Amino acid sequence: MNDMANPQSRMRAYLQLVATGPELSKSLNQAQAEDGMLMILNGEIDPVRAGIFLIALRMKRESDTEHIGILNALIKETRTQQTASPEILAVADPFNGCLRGLIATPFLPAVFAACGLPTYTHGLQSVGPKYGITTRMVLEAAGKNVDKNLADGVACLDNTEVGWTYLDQKHYIPSLHDLVELRDTMVKRSCLSTLEVVLKPLFGARTTHLLTGFVHKAYPPVYAMLAKHCGFDSAMIIRGVEGGCIPSLSQLSRYFAYRGDQALELHRLAPIKLHRLVPRELGIEQEARMVAIPSQFAEAMKQTGFRNTQILNAVVAHNLEQGLDALANKPGAMYDSLVYGAAIGLAHVGLAARLADGAERAGNAIASGDALARFQAG
Repeated sequence: MNDMANPQSRMRAYLQLVATGPELSKSLNQAQAEDGMLMILNGEIDPVRAGIFLIALRMKRESDTEHIGILNALIKETRTQQTASPEILAVADPFNGCLRGLIATPFLPAVFAACGLPTYTHGLQSVGPKYGITTRMVLEAAGKNVDKNLADGVACLDNTEVGWTYLDQKHYIPSLHDLVELRDTMVKRSCLSTLEVVLKPLFGARTTHLLTGFVHKAYPPVYAMLAKHCGFDSAMIIRGVEGGCIPSLSQLSRYFAYRGDQALELHRLAPIKLHRLVPRELGIEQEARMVAIPSQFAEAMKQTGFRNTQILNAVVAHNLEQGLDALANKPGAMYDSLVYGAAIGLAHVGLAARLADGAERAGNAIASGDALARFQAG
């Protein structure tokens, strides 16, 4: 009998390749990386070996081929559904949340919807290494159904009076969600943090766009390559605060983008276009980079952790209050964050000729009350 038919034997062989030190480690081919990840998702591998597999890849730095292989495994496990809406947008902040500021992402899909672009966002309750404020936390505090199945999510997105939805990872790829505890045990970030934001549980009848963020300068071509492989027709990859979708409100920033007619060259998209972002050109005059967390919540932000995210309940409630105020047209950093993020998306997909036009359209959608009405209806 061929010993390599045994999952444990195959994983042992993969670990012997990737976990032999900084000079001797070798990269897996695409099939090996996909097989290793599928065995982990299917629960066939001991958690210790599963953790070593993911950390060893991280320590040697994953190759493009390994990223694609692991992404293929995740795609095979992802439940998907098409919308009736011909063109939709996916918004994906880092799933481990924010600790340095409040988040605008829970409210951004309603603004896009009010501007004529059906939008979904996705995530989970909490995951390491940050265990920060997440979109799910804020939407749950708002009384939203954060546990919709795909059919119900599509119904909300396709509803012309709503136009947005949230999907939780545990409903469209439960086998990945089941690894939350393993990811806590591993402590450090793995490639799963990169790959989960480019998964595509919903896709438009004609076109699907992605809006996501990055921190480290090496990541834009990686995200572009992964998003293209996952089937996104275009992507905006923003140098956002804490790696999120909203750029700094006080400093120059940038984002990278590709459109569907660009071809893959050796897995990498060439070229991805660099766009310069100047907040003052959109009338944004903030001293802080993002929406500040009041000092009374500082201690709680230090204590959040695995199975201890309830300590964030008060700051999440404050985040919700700030978001509702912004949707009610109250000026401030949260309002500016929504206008800024929406302007980028609207200009990219062609619903605005320039960023300034996109900001104006987003501001009008908020001032009219339409964005707030859609958030409340979602």
